[in-house]
Amino acid sequence: MIEQIRNQFCASAAVQQTMSEQLSSQVAQIAEVMIAALRRGGKILWCGNGGSAADCQHLATELVCRLTLDRPPLASMALTTDTSLLTAQTNDFKFDSVFSRQVEALGKPGDVLIGISTSGNSVNVLEALRVAQTRQIVTIALSGKDGGKVKGLADYCLIVPSSDTQRIQEGHITIGHILCDLIERNLFGGENE
Repeated sequence: MIEQIRNQFCASAAVQQTMSEQLSSQVAQIAEVMIAALRRGGKILWCGNGGSAADCQHLATELVCRLTLDRPPLASMALTTDTSLLTAQTNDFKFDSVFSRQVEALGKPGDVLIGISTSGNSVNVLEALRVAQTRQIVTIALSGKDGGKVKGLADYCLIVPSSDTQRIQEGHITIGHILCDLIERNLFGGENE
């Protein structure tokens, strides 16, 4: 059992190391986009399914509440949390539109939508990204494997270099925490802290 545990730690660390080598400049670019949107009074919207939905809630909370700095709240919302809306939309229409409908209602030009999908092929995430682009909302996708369909759809796409769902999810939360940290420090803590 100890060997299995060590193997899991090593597999996770290997993906994280590859991410640091391959994705750092893209993460910095996306952080700048998010910072600019927040400075202009925009908000960050998040969508995803399953574990990715939990990541959306987690990361939106880091921006509204705080990651590490005591500071004013930042406008961020997970589109995965309103159970009345989610169940009404999927009951009356279809699950494919559960996020795009919210983007239509809540998204404004200058906002940012982040769609999280380990495969890059979640239909409801793809639909949300499509609607966002028609509304001058910047679209960012976090994916894995080969990037899936979001790779050609989102304005920015970060692909975790793994085909293992758990490694991809670990990569997404790491990227999310880095983005939140960069946002906080640039807006409230000074770039060199």
